[in-house]
Amino acid sequence: MTDLSDIVTIEAVEADFSAANKKALFQHLAAAAARLTGLPSKQILKAVNEREKLGSTGFGNGAAIPHGKVDGLGRVFGYFACLSAPIDYDAVDDLPVDLIFLLLSPPDAGVDHLKALASVSRAFRDRQTLEKLRGARSKDALFALLVGEEERDAA
Repeated sequence: MTDLSDIVTIEAVEADFSAANKKALFQHLAAAAARLTGLPSKQILKAVNEREKLGSTGFGNGAAIPHGKVDGLGRVFGYFACLSAPIDYDAVDDLPVDLIFLLLSPPDAGVDHLKALASVSRAFRDRQTLEKLRGARSKDALFALLVGEEERDAA
């Protein structure tokens, strides 16, 4: 099992930002990930959009896990964002989305990518965790909840 603390840092957590729609959200996430990874935002955006064309990464209960494989990435990378207002996302349950975990992996990170995706999915399946994340008002609180969620599971 992958700990979320292995893939997300405090710098890769964002509280309370707004996006007008899914396209603007993806552009924002790609730019943020580019700043932290040093990779071109266009390359990240292309990978996320290509995966989204296969089917919505809207997980349900207001959460989404957009993901993709990106050349030049050295390890699995996570970026968590909490939107100030939910947006339409074409999620599996048709509910708007306000909690987003962007997951990027190197092209050859098969098992590691799947483990990271499973860890994020496990956190997002827990309604209590989702409510706590929605109630957090700072990136410090969000980060503590994300990392703490994994620590509680391991106990």
